[in-house]
Amino acid sequence: DLGGYTSDSRTDVFAHRPVPIQVNYLGYPGTMGTDYMDYIIADRHVIPPEHQPYYNERVVYLPDAYLPTDSGVRIAERTPTRAECGLPETGFVFCSFNHDHKISPHVFEVWMRLLNQVPGSVLWLMSRSEVSQRNLQREAAARGVDPSRLIFATRVPMVEDHLARYRQADLFLDTHPYNAHTTAADALMAGLPVLTYMGQAFPSRVAGSLLHAIGLPELVTHTLEDYESLALELAGQPHLLAGIKARLAAHKSTHALFDTDAFCRHLEHIYIAMWRQHQLGEARDELGTA
Repeated sequence: DLGGYTSDSRTDVFAHRPVPIQVNYLGYPGTMGTDYMDYIIADRHVIPPEHQPYYNERVVYLPDAYLPTDSGVRIAERTPTRAECGLPETGFVFCSFNHDHKISPHVFEVWMRLLNQVPGSVLWLMSRSEVSQRNLQREAAARGVDPSRLIFATRVPMVEDHLARYRQADLFLDTHPYNAHTTAADALMAGLPVLTYMGQAFPSRVAGSLLHAIGLPELVTHTLEDYESLALELAGQPHLLAGIKARLAAHKSTHALFDTDAFCRHLEHIYIAMWRQHQLGEARDELGTA
């Protein structure tokens, strides 16, 4: 089940047990809380072993990030200009292309404090609706930030063009308690460092999982204060941020996050082990449930 409790899912089908092995994976970041899902596929960052008692499903671990990426995705060679992106010609660009429903008040407060502390900086968001734009601009003004410093990106038809514009951003600011998932992977693929605040629940641990898989664990913070402090440090020390970007570029070809072939092999191994467990009862170690 790649949907879980999300829009247009068909979860009720699984309640009828149409197949002998049923798996909760990818679309819903948490337990289904039912007795008809046998497994949930995860990694040890999104579901640490000590969190297993909170899951109805048997937790099965992939060795690296549980989230698949596609190493075959291409990024457009041409980078749009800052003007074409609606960005000012100078100034630090904080970016968060997450869905607007993930922007929580406590994280937005931090973002506004960052804009107030980094002169000339802007916050680059994804345009979702006129209503949400007006609301965010109003909340920015209430916190002493000129609403024009919130820049809203419009959708583009080609994914390679969307990824290319990430090159005009300096730092991706993650949301909390619902992290960026695919959006964070996109930013990392495009070479943009992601700063996250890792919480306790599955949805707030996904970006941390991705950062560990790409070899940048120093971008994982564990308190809101550390999240703000590190963002301010990176915005104020260009050489430090440049070093992280260089490591990210180098790690794309050497670390697990974008090794799609290896990911597929690991996932297939899990599927085979599930079937062997069902048929023969002998695959516990292979399933990595310890």
